[in-house]
This record gives sequence, structure tokens and C-alpha cells, in this order.
Amino acid sequence: MSDTSSDLSLVLEPRALTQGFFSLDVPAGWGQARGSFGGIVLGAVYRAIEHSEPDRDRHLRSISGEIAGPVVGGAAQIVVESVRRGSGVSTWSGRLAQGDGPLCVVHAVLGRTRDVDRQWSPAMEPAPSWRECAALPPGLSMVPEFAKHFEFRPFGPLPFSGAAEAVTSGWIRPRTASRGIGTAELIAMADAWWPAAFSIERAPRPIATIAFTMQCLLGGRVLPAETPLLHRARAVASAQGFFVEMRELWTPSGELVALNQQTFVWIR
Repeated sequence: MSDTSSDLSLVLEPRALTQGFFSLDVPAGWGQARGSFGGIVLGAVYRAIEHSEPDRDRHLRSISGEIAGPVVGGAAQIVVESVRRGSGVSTWSGRLAQGDGPLCVVHAVLGRTRDVDRQWSPAMEPAPSWRECAALPPGLSMVPEFAKHFEFRPFGPLPFSGAAEAVTSGWIRPRTASRGIGTAELIAMADAWWPAAFSIERAPRPIATIAFTMQCLLGGRVLPAETPLLHRARAVASAQGFFVEMRELWTPSGELVALNQQTFVWIR
């Protein structure tokens, strides 16, 4: 993998060594604060889990992860373990390490599609179309390095605009994803948008994600790489130096494909 790779699909791809062991070349150009963009770290560990699952009919239903320290560019190791395999559901854990120890821990639940008579989904709230929204120009100040690999078209409050509510919304798609938008790419996209709490701020302030949980409704499908997804998010509560944000990703046709909850810490 090239250190200058801009292909989201390739950036997320670990190299299998032996059963349960993978290596990952964390690329340059995907930085965020002191480390690499958390979305590619979580997505790469998940993809190692996906490669380890022998049943191709089991797809991601829920993933949770914590990034305990900055993952920097360069070599990393991923270890994947099966927690339990049932008749239709598999539970996996994965750890990414660099240097002296693990920096990211992921737990994932994969399951077969079930033929049951209970299926529903909320309706997508009205939103302007992708083409009606202007794309953020590249090279903006205070934008993380990794953001150049995505196209953002916001229509909700912008960061540091002093809005009345801690909400944000807009369209997002990867600039390059050679394998389309599959589950690992969806994980990265769920993490790519800026925190909704930035909408009520007047100036930048440091924060960090300490926990990430996502329910995946994609069901093993792969969307075309050029598909824009509608991102909606709300910071629902802040207390004791931490806040919780709920995120959603929708297709242009109004299908909910991901629900994401993140816990952030106010660094100061």
C-alpha cells in the first residue's frame, strides 16, 4: 500500500499473515490531531474480522470500539479472536497494536439474515438533494488532514457558528473507494463528519472520541462508490466533561443504513 494512498477501500485493507493475525500499513495523509483518522482504524480492524468470518452469509449487525491512544502512520498489527459462534450469530473481538501495546479494541456481532415478520424503518426527514448543496472547498483551515479524502456538502449549522442547537447535517461521500461503499467504508463514513457540538461553539476547542458504537443496516450490500449518504447528527447530552452524540446515515432513496453513537471528551 502506498503511503500516499487516497483510496478509502485500499486504506482499510489489512494483509493476512496467519489465522487471526494481520498487518496494516497505516498510511500518511489520513491524519487527525496526533494520530490517524479513527474511522480508518476502526474500519480496518473490522475488515480483518470480516475476513476471519468463514460464513459469508453473516454480516455486521453491531460494532463497538475504543481507540485508547493515537495510531500513527506506519506498521501496525491486528489480532482477531472468535468470542463465540452460534448457529446464526458470530461474536468477534479485534485489537490493533503498535509499539508497546494495543491502541484500539473492537467488538463486532455478525449475523445471518432472518426471515421474520417484523420489519420497519423510520422515514427520512426532508432534506435538500445532494446537488442542491454546495461542497466545502478543499484546503480549509482547521480541517483535519483526512477530510480531503471525502466530499462534504453541509446544509445544517456549520462548525463554530454559534448555532442554537448542537446539530449538524449534510451529504458525504468518499472521493475514491475502488470497492464501493461496503461495511468497512460505512464505518469510516460514520466517523468522518465533525462533531455536532461544534455547531454551538464560537471557536475551535479540542475534543476526542473515546467510544464508538454502530448498528449496521446495510446487510452485506455494497453501494456504488459515488453514492452520497445523508448524515444527520445531534449531541444529546453533555455532563462531567463528556458528551454523547447520535448519528445517522441514509441513502438518497431514504433508506437508513447506519446508526452511530459516539462518546466524546472535552479536553478543555
